[in-house]
Amino acid sequence: MPKISAKAHEMPASPIRKLVPFAEAAKKRGTKIYHLNIGQPDIETPATFLNAVKTADIKVLEYSHSAGFESYRKKLCNYYKSYNINIDQNDVIITCGGSEAIEIAMMTCFNAGDEVIIPEPFYANYNGFSKAADVVVKPIRSYIESGFALPAISEFEKLITPKTKGIMICNPGNPTGYLYTKAELEALKELVKKYDLFLLSDEVYREFCYDGKEYVSVMHLEGIENNVVLLDSISKRYSACGARIGAMISRNKEVMAGAMKFAQARLSPPSYGQIGAEAALETPQEYFDGVKKEYIARRDFVIEELNKIPGVFCPKPSGAFYCIARLPIDNADTFCQWLLESFTYNGQTVMFAPATGFYSTPGAGMNEVRIAYVLKKEDLNNAMVCLREALKIYPGKTN
Repeated sequence: MPKISAKAHEMPASPIRKLVPFAEAAKKRGTKIYHLNIGQPDIETPATFLNAVKTADIKVLEYSHSAGFESYRKKLCNYYKSYNINIDQNDVIITCGGSEAIEIAMMTCFNAGDEVIIPEPFYANYNGFSKAADVVVKPIRSYIESGFALPAISEFEKLITPKTKGIMICNPGNPTGYLYTKAELEALKELVKKYDLFLLSDEVYREFCYDGKEYVSVMHLEGIENNVVLLDSISKRYSACGARIGAMISRNKEVMAGAMKFAQARLSPPSYGQIGAEAALETPQEYFDGVKKEYIARRDFVIEELNKIPGVFCPKPSGAFYCIARLPIDNADTFCQWLLESFTYNGQTVMFAPATGFYSTPGAGMNEVRIAYVLKKEDLNNAMVCLREALKIYPGKTN
């Protein structure tokens, strides 16, 4: 039998989804599972999106332009303008979700063997995307004690080599919920200018910034316009994860011309997804106000309940709908699997994502889990009860 590629062997499994078989087995045993392992909101998709898809009068479902519908890209530019991001439709390529935007950006900006510095913990699939693009991730550690603030610029400089080609961030952050300050981004800007690096920024959670804190985009940074690539998605903005519509954005014409070749190779983004996404730009502000209010309430509840549990520590995030909690456990992977295989409380259990999968540094995050507070408060309450009871009897508890 022929052997698969080394790249396929080395491709990391998703820490968010690798426990799914254990969850499926638990469900077959009759256990109710609270899914806090994945950023799949229970918030309803806006009617503007769904109605546009339902009423689309299409006789032939054709390919779209490889960059996406021009009408959508033009309207999307108005959306970004509301955030003081001034671009035109030629600076935008619509992608099959934010995931494809990241993949195309990496393949466009980096050669095989180039290094990209990413603050960790980071969205787990960055590891997979970089592996597919033959890019080397150089992680720079942020810590739970500081709420996962940006590491010192001096620590970034220690990692820069002749192979360093870029820096990548997520703001607001997945998996930490950290929201970078303007000062932090300005410091990054100076580093990018000094070494002439690309700065890739995943900003899919911009709608979810809390406590009056300011969202600052890398597109706001002056003097590095040709270094910046913005990565986006509608999945969380409109609770439309299955639409698979994202965007890659840059004012760098050479970058966009190169990215367009990859976009043409995959032909086009999904037409129905674009129809819904374009219509969703007309979603009333009340929808977003209500969603944001709901997430703030969920965040406040979860953080308070976590920090009540003996031995648990969780900083309060300022964005997105994730947090990372430190638990009194020996091994997050073992614990999360144990919750599904061996634990129930009143016929229920909870599913987390082990934080180990969000680090690139071996051994990091061993006592941390990522929690997505994407369920209604009643479910979140039951999940926190399950966690508290589980920690009382977990064999690998450390204190």
